[in-house]
Amino acid sequence: MSTPGYLDVHAHFVTDSYVRQARAAGHELPDGVPAWPTWSAQAHLELMDRCSIETSMLSISSPGIHFGDDTAARRLAREVNEDGADTVRAHPGRFGLFASLPLPDTDGALEEIAYAYDTLGADGVVLETNTHGTYLGNPDLEPVWAELDRRGAVVFLHPTSPVCWEQSALGRPRPMVEFIFDTARTVTDLLMAGTLGRYRNLTVIVPHCGGALPVLADRINGFMKMFMPAGTDAPDAVEQLRRLYYDLAGPALPRQLPALLNLVGTDRLLYGSDHCWTPAAGVEAHVAGLDAAPAPEGHADWRTLTTANARRILPRTA
Repeated sequence: MSTPGYLDVHAHFVTDSYVRQARAAGHELPDGVPAWPTWSAQAHLELMDRCSIETSMLSISSPGIHFGDDTAARRLAREVNEDGADTVRAHPGRFGLFASLPLPDTDGALEEIAYAYDTLGADGVVLETNTHGTYLGNPDLEPVWAELDRRGAVVFLHPTSPVCWEQSALGRPRPMVEFIFDTARTVTDLLMAGTLGRYRNLTVIVPHCGGALPVLADRINGFMKMFMPAGTDAPDAVEQLRRLYYDLAGPALPRQLPALLNLVGTDRLLYGSDHCWTPAAGVEAHVAGLDAAPAPEGHADWRTLTTANARRILPRTA
């Protein structure tokens, strides 16, 4: 049997219009990185072919699409989702789409969920870890989670800068450390709010090997038990974390992936490139490292393992 190509659940696109609008909103150096990336479907496909990546699920990365005005965010969500869907249609089987939602505008998000699924045929949605300080366990977002759960949605989480980044990032690019902790922050919020316990039809993908979650899981679990109301059974945070999926984008080896495997089973691991924010050379090095690394016992290689997992939760890619 031939080795399958990777299925990339963590892939991004940008358009000239999107970058222009983000810059106009003050994101000249997005999250403190030196420059915006460029992207084209053709260049992305060429990279995929070099790395034997069969399909890439496209999404908009940080800083997302809500820059402070609900009406503008609704328009931009619709624009980028239609652009992404056009790319998917133009290249059958090579791309999928995780649609953007104009959170924290709940009504706008519900409208865009319906359009993304029912008109555009999106494969799931992407949610930033916070929008202007509204984290994903916020009770105002409950109608959005209920609708996503009703649809059995795939929800791809993506980190962004916390509102306190001016102090906490110490002048360094926020993806280096802040993204890792904002991922842990929003998942912890979902745990503490009970969102993950209430909505069990969701398939949630956590990026970058779970960020800081593998080393914080027991600490979070202990604090959840301490802060539950008297007489209330505390949910098992570790059990809930084990139900989520985790992509391997970023420097997964040699240390972060083994930490993740102490928390979850191999059936929860997915491949992610983080292209176009990770340059092509970085993607090629990451793939080469995974291809050279021994797979967990009982698995032929990381490609076969992660692709089988991805096809199980994204049936249209099978």
